[in-house]
Amino acid sequence: MAITYPVTFPDVGIRAMTIRGNTIVGVSASPFTAQQQVYKHQGEWWEAEVTLPPMKRATAEQVSAFLLKMKGRYGTFLLGDPANTSPRGVGTGTPLVNGAGQTGSSLVTDGWTVSTTGILKAGDWIQLGTGSSTTLHKVLDDVNSDGSGNATLELFPRIRTSPDDDAAITVSSPKGIWRLASNQMEYSIDEASVYGITFACIEAL
Repeated sequence: MAITYPVTFPDVGIRAMTIRGNTIVGVSASPFTAQQQVYKHQGEWWEAEVTLPPMKRATAEQVSAFLLKMKGRYGTFLLGDPANTSPRGVGTGTPLVNGAGQTGSSLVTDGWTVSTTGILKAGDWIQLGTGSSTTLHKVLDDVNSDGSGNATLELFPRIRTSPDDDAAITVSSPKGIWRLASNQMEYSIDEASVYGITFACIEAL
């Protein structure tokens, strides 16, 4: 049976995860005055390194099969921040995208609990879309909802593909779509038959 991507990451826990946000910015400096010219390009994306806990064969083989299922950098999978599965903010209501055609770093939303200070906090994660359209974003500023439950979110990375009007916004266990950063899959086994697995991944764009 053909593999359908993205697939769900195995529920084996994560020992450590380094998450890196990338932005493309061009900087040129005058050789005479050192005055700088700065231009921010549209490219923004996530990268990560994931270290799994030590595991015995029964669990490790699930993971090795999962990684081989990616077929190097071809396949994609869903993964979120394992240490921050719920927002620091209140995060209540039924948040939705408010208006079609939105791209860039700001997102107009509605459906939040009305008149709430700190409905989301800086650093909270949100997920837009599902399946192959899933994207993972960080909220950059504290957000309050108004008397109608509206709120505007400043996000990283920028929204590349406009979500539909009234598309749901996920604040609990949000995930993004990733692909492996390498076409190789490797793991280690020690004398006690304990497996060690670490891999790098990049947001699938």
